[in-house]
Amino acid sequence: MVENAQVAEAGGSGPGPLARTLWHRQLERYPNTGPRYAYLLIVVVATIMLYYQFYVQGAVAPQITSQLHMSFPFFVYIVVISNALGAFGSLFAGLADRWGRANLVAYGLVFTGAMIAFGVPNSPNKYAYLIMFSSVGFVEGIMLVATPALVRDYSPQVGRASAMGFWTLGPVIGSLIVAEVSSRTVNHFHFWYSGAQGAGLNGVVWQDQYVVCGIVGLVVAAIAVLFLKELSPNLRDQLMVSLRDRALVEARAKGLDLGEALRHPWRQMMHLDIVGSAAAISVFLIVYYTLIGFSVLYFVFVFNFTTAQANSLGVWIWAFDAIALVAIGVLSDKVRVRKPFMAVGGLGAIAMTSLFAYQTYNIHTGYYTFAWILSLLAIFLGFAFSPWMASFTETVEKRNPALTATGLAVWGWIIRAIVSISIFILPYVVTTMTPLFENGPRAQAIQAQFPAQVQTLTTLNNVVGKNDPQTLAALQANPNNLAAGLKAATEIATATHISVGQATTQLLALKALPPSDLAFLTAHGAQLQSAQSAAPREWRTWWWVCVGCEAAFIPFIFVMTGRWSPRRAKRDEQEHQELVERELQALGTSGGVAAQA
Repeated sequence: MVENAQVAEAGGSGPGPLARTLWHRQLERYPNTGPRYAYLLIVVVATIMLYYQFYVQGAVAPQITSQLHMSFPFFVYIVVISNALGAFGSLFAGLADRWGRANLVAYGLVFTGAMIAFGVPNSPNKYAYLIMFSSVGFVEGIMLVATPALVRDYSPQVGRASAMGFWTLGPVIGSLIVAEVSSRTVNHFHFWYSGAQGAGLNGVVWQDQYVVCGIVGLVVAAIAVLFLKELSPNLRDQLMVSLRDRALVEARAKGLDLGEALRHPWRQMMHLDIVGSAAAISVFLIVYYTLIGFSVLYFVFVFNFTTAQANSLGVWIWAFDAIALVAIGVLSDKVRVRKPFMAVGGLGAIAMTSLFAYQTYNIHTGYYTFAWILSLLAIFLGFAFSPWMASFTETVEKRNPALTATGLAVWGWIIRAIVSISIFILPYVVTTMTPLFENGPRAQAIQAQFPAQVQTLTTLNNVVGKNDPQTLAALQANPNNLAAGLKAATEIATATHISVGQATTQLLALKALPPSDLAFLTAHGAQLQSAQSAAPREWRTWWWVCVGCEAAFIPFIFVMTGRWSPRRAKRDEQEHQELVERELQALGTSGGVAAQA
């Protein structure tokens, strides 16, 4: 996989083979096609694995919160804190321009794999879970910068959108794996923790999802530790438009002044085309992060989907997103432009998010209706994101190609900060999620076991409770009160058009409910019913906020580098290649570079 000749360090003896494998990873020459693709593949797989680990929480959120006794706000604050720490992890990763990227990726995976496999599933309480999961969030912020920096280093601009399309598969395929694995196994994995802690909510053992994910992550980490390499600073800190620039890049590397190029790195990145576009894509993706973190809760508690059904919707979403990211990246490289694809993606996302918001008016919207709406939304997100990633790295390169990681760190900090703020605001917009989140799982479990009794109790509350609260209070105080029972049966029979005898039979069947369940439903049933009724309206407000954020993305497309016209973009590339040829001829004439393949 690795060419030993390319790993030789300048200055003679250098570190030994073990040190070169485990720590000193720099290549002094630009790798040939085979090794270059191998390194890119490792980076993509590492990114997929990272987000599989980071997003698995969403698939079993109801079970985690039930077993660890978390309120909905507490669960939200876990997401907020982990993303906030990820923002500072991204700033730390800005040092990758000085320290390199490969070790951050390889040993970051070792940490997250160990934490997910052994730390998080052994959390004794919600506070321990918060600390361990947030530490994973910090490392995710580091790798959010280091992995695309590696992709940029190994990808000339001509193939940048394709490469970034594959990199953006990381979060999407990670989401897809979570959805696919959890939808098929969430009710069946009961090995590591079932004996010690018993089955969780609805028979689901959430810890097993983490253990499987963490073990696979450690395998990927071992591959990265053994085989991942990176370019030396003199090679990676230059602009490379196409592979034909390779000889020129290596010649320039011999005399590159890195100290001057890296002077005042943050100040060099503080421009509208970098900061503004990073903020624009961050708010554009709020709908994506909401679906990642809360779609299972949303469909389970608002539309009464099962956990498996809600996760299987994710398979549709992320499969179409993954296809779009790669296909649009390849097409963008072929026609040499980014901005038209970003515009189509932005406008399409606005249209499909608006349609999705509209569907929340009807809580009886079917599974397949949501599947096609969200799949189209995912396609348009892909239309926008992989060309944006390519354009953003090219915008940073226009400012200073030696500060790629610094520019990506600015983006990483901004996106994690905006995600943290938006998720912090979410419970104040969707207030009904707190009662649904805290009491909904038990109510659903009772509903599944005693559907007829729950329906009778709902009818009792709706009919008798609204029209004759004194009778309902008397019946609740003494279920054997014959007068109150007969009066309630009569009122139910009149309202539902059944006989008094049938209504009496339904009321007597309530005795099959365990007293604790009956007390729970009596205490929380009305509140849950009210929340269930109001939740679609509140969520619709949030989806319209997402539409507004998507609209804010459109103007910032214009400030980024790159052409709108494929013809003008190809003319720019041709002019660049002519410049490269002239510079190579000048270097050859002066003896500055030897002929290279």
